[in-house]
Amino acid sequence: MVAVYRAPMRSRNDAVEPQATIDRARQLGVCGFGRLVTSSAEQDRLARRVARFAELDEGSFVWTRDTHGWFWLGRICGPYGYDAGKTAKAVDLVHIRPCEWLSIPILEQDAPAAVVATFNRGGRNFQKIHNPSVGVETQRIWDSRIPRLTET
Repeated sequence: MVAVYRAPMRSRNDAVEPQATIDRARQLGVCGFGRLVTSSAEQDRLARRVARFAELDEGSFVWTRDTHGWFWLGRICGPYGYDAGKTAKAVDLVHIRPCEWLSIPILEQDAPAAVVATFNRGGRNFQKIHNPSVGVETQRIWDSRIPRLTET
């Protein structure tokens, strides 16, 4: 089964507006996180997070939740990159992967329970959702919302 991840896309810098980060990610078709570190120990942890993120399989699912409570489902569709642009730095979304986002949000009651639970626990880390049913449930949602080409 395809892996499923929580992607809060919330900066560790509280001055960064969370919705601006999510809006930019969806607009550009990317998923990722920022780079705020204040010590060498944090730099080492960031390097490990980046390495794990870069190694994600293409096709992995990612969930994020915006500041309005909407859930958004995406799918990793390309290799890791670093966006050094001014706007990327302003919203602290510099470590990125191409991501195909569904165009319509998912209501909380329609999202897998494991997804809702992991966001309700809080936190800002990109992390795998460990639940035996989350992959099947996420795949079902994806398949029901992705437009299919009709045969003629």
